Amino acid sequence: MGILANTVSICHFRVVGDLPEKDLFTWSSERLAQHGFRPIDQTAEELSTGWVHLDEPRESDFVAPAAFWRDHYLAFTLRRDQRRIPAALLKAYIQVAEHEFLSANPGLSRVPKQKREELREAVRGALFARTLPAPSAYDALWDTRTGLVTFTSLSAKMLEVFEALFKKTFEGLRLVALHPFARAGQVIAEDLQPALHKANQAGTEAVLDLIRSNRWLGCDFLLWLMYQTMDASSEYRVNQKGVAAEGEPFVAYLNDRLVLQGGGESGVQKITVAGPQDHFSEVRAALHIGKQITEATIHLEKDEHTWRMTLKGELFHFGAFKSPAVKLEKDNTVDAMSEREAVFYERMYLLEQGLQLFDSLFATFLTERLGKGWGEKEAKMREWLGSD
Repeated sequence: MGILANTVSICHFRVVGDLPEKDLFTWSSERLAQHGFRPIDQTAEELSTGWVHLDEPRESDFVAPAAFWRDHYLAFTLRRDQRRIPAALLKAYIQVAEHEFLSANPGLSRVPKQKREELREAVRGALFARTLPAPSAYDALWDTRTGLVTFTSLSAKMLEVFEALFKKTFEGLRLVALHPFARAGQVIAEDLQPALHKANQAGTEAVLDLIRSNRWLGCDFLLWLMYQTMDASSEYRVNQKGVAAEGEPFVAYLNDRLVLQGGGESGVQKITVAGPQDHFSEVRAALHIGKQITEATIHLEKDEHTWRMTLKGELFHFGAFKSPAVKLEKDNTVDAMSEREAVFYERMYLLEQGLQLFDSLFATFLTERLGKGWGEKEAKMREWLGSD
């Protein structure tokens, strides 16, 4: 589902590099159009990847502002069409081609290697010409005020494709994943920055090292939130900048689904606990034998609005991020384009508010985790885990 859907999976990047001094609209319009999607329906090509309009996957011109310009947002979609031939079908057709070649050349007992490759490519081309490409689309949202880019896929392969095409399109810029340690540095107060860097277990500034060496951030955060859900107040206060006013109350808790992971004699073991949780008994038992929470469903509530997301603790990706439904008053005088823009801005408002609440929750955890009282809090959590 796309960025405008009530439920969408998202991850975040930061844009690194300097924006051009020339007009941003003209520059981005030219760059997006140059790397726009090119259809391959009428060809035998295997793959085509490029940018299209957010709400019109057949358009890739980006001439008019309405195509991608939304106030301080650049909104566009990565479209990727690919032809796929089942391996068994390809093998069968290659065997037929090789049999026909040997029949036409009775002096040969087997097909020479070079000829075999030629037959394979010929068969692939013929099958591609008879196969329609399967389209896929993933939305991207670039907030030019903050440099935050939201992308609607959690697939490692698609993230790699997106990063590469973004870098190729916007020369001089690149994307860096907003991983847990980077997000922590973004949300905590200035006086806690030294404590965060002291807690950094990575030996280098490489993104992969920062992620792998600081898995404790996701595990400790989800364990803390489970404890808070069961044994403390679930009410928190907004402490991050955004659409909600600082100090406003909201509720946050874990429920529905948790994933735990730990090593065993046979390798890495994973446990999924699903359904409403009363006392997290099964989760606590798994934690007691050394497993860690790596993924969980978080609920956020503010006023009459609710958000739900599955946080993947290692990377801080948000699976199935469900926001409140967009409700717009119908007006016969409003045209379709204006209505689409209204839906976009309302969706962005709700998405940004949900993320603001999450960041406020994460900052609250970090204030405790990096503060002087963490030892006492950790002892209470260990005692709770061991209780019946």
